[in-house]
Amino acid sequence: MGPVRIQLPSELFAPAENAHFEGAIDLPAMKAGPDLYTFCEPLRWQVDVTNTGDAFLVTGTVEGVAATSCARCLADFSFPVTGEVEGYFLIDPDAAAPDDMDADEFDVLPDDNAIDLMPLVHAALLLEFPLVPLCAEDCLGLCPTCGANLNEGACGCTSAAPGDGAPANPFAVLADYPFDGK
Repeated sequence: MGPVRIQLPSELFAPAENAHFEGAIDLPAMKAGPDLYTFCEPLRWQVDVTNTGDAFLVTGTVEGVAATSCARCLADFSFPVTGEVEGYFLIDPDAAAPDDMDADEFDVLPDDNAIDLMPLVHAALLLEFPLVPLCAEDCLGLCPTCGANLNEGACGCTSAAPGDGAPANPFAVLADYPFDGK
């Protein structure tokens, strides 16, 4: 996927001017840590670009439907995602950045006066993806013995007692421990 560029019109270079832009991005897949997210349809985006005098402030949203695999049961599932797009682009490359901003919080407007939205969209989506994607909060996952999806029902080996081929619970020795000190 190539860049999604917004060409800033000359009218926007007057202080306090703003403009609205919107469109769609066809983003086939995105990696976030060990997880791969796919998008069945283009993501919709909309941003407002405001001239703050020394820079352009870009704010807006990107939204769509993401699909990935559940971390517990490995089943594919999809969920809606809406990310907040934010960017700050200095107009003058030689101007000093605002005192309250670190160098990684802004960019310099390119010479062609076009803003590439892809890095802003990627950052917005990364913040919205779950650290551990789950198909449901109460997902039961896979049986550690036979690998059956426990969301679809009990497997044949879950009722096996220790010593019958099932691994013993390492915390079973604590069953009668007096945790309250009595």
